[in-house]
Amino acid sequence: MTSVWESLTVDARDPARLARWWAEALGYQVVADRPGQVEIRQSPDRLPGLVFVPAPEDRQVRNRLHLDLRPADQEAEVERLVDMGARHVDVGQGDVGQGDVDWIMLADPEGNEFCVLRQRG
Repeated sequence: MTSVWESLTVDARDPARLARWWAEALGYQVVADRPGQVEIRQSPDRLPGLVFVPAPEDRQVRNRLHLDLRPADQEAEVERLVDMGARHVDVGQGDVGQGDVDWIMLADPEGNEFCVLRQRG
């Protein structure tokens, strides 16, 4: 017997606000908005979802788990996400375009890191 990946849960100071930010970033939709929990998915019947729940404390250390996004145009997507409120994060990853790495690390409005990868090629 195996399991089905249902969702990834994200602790947030403001779950509704962060869920809506990620829904816009990913082109997802809010499928459940209840007190203490907001879930987004690509469509209501498609798994997995991202579930945002309240956390009273701020994040203290770097994420041990993060999302990797692979857009068709890395530079344009980074610009769009930064315009939406993401910020660049330096974790010692080297320079994109210098052969060091093929991703750009950003953080969402609450500081959760994620990577924007280059197009496969």
